[in-house]
Amino acid sequence: MTLTPGAQAPHFELPTTAGATVSLSELLGGANALIVAFWCNHCPYVRAWEDRLIDLVAEREPDGLAAVAINANDAATHPADSFEAMVERASERGYPFHYAHDESQQVASAYGATRTPEIFLLDADGVIVYHGAIDDSHDPDAAAVPHLAEAVDAVLAGERPALSATAPVGCTIKWKRA
Repeated sequence: MTLTPGAQAPHFELPTTAGATVSLSELLGGANALIVAFWCNHCPYVRAWEDRLIDLVAEREPDGLAAVAINANDAATHPADSFEAMVERASERGYPFHYAHDESQQVASAYGATRTPEIFLLDADGVIVYHGAIDDSHDPDAAAVPHLAEAVDAVLAGERPALSATAPVGCTIKWKRA
């Protein structure tokens, strides 16, 4: 079951492409808002929204926004989503956020994430205040409503977002077979 706005975000500690680990508590320390994005390398939807997430994080980071992208895809069936490929992608694109590997898929499962990209925006207390899509179109030229940017701006202003949920659009998470 997908976590909804108002729920407390589950704790995690995951390895990152920077060669360290990152935890929810570490990310929330000093942040006014935190984007937890379920992400991957190969998905055309992630690639379509990638620049918009990069720009949003880079622009709002000075105001207290932190972010982590989490790849939970099964690299055995999708080698483009291997940890090594993640390191390469983060370096190539100059991600201004952590790119973490959820090899066990436990974090994606705990959040109830089903898609890439799928966004959970948390306030400084780790409460989910927005869940869904980055904006209203994977085509950057057709995007008219910046759902995530509006939610981030509200949280950074000490308010609740006017819109707390939209439907995430993207590829399904590639789950491991039991």
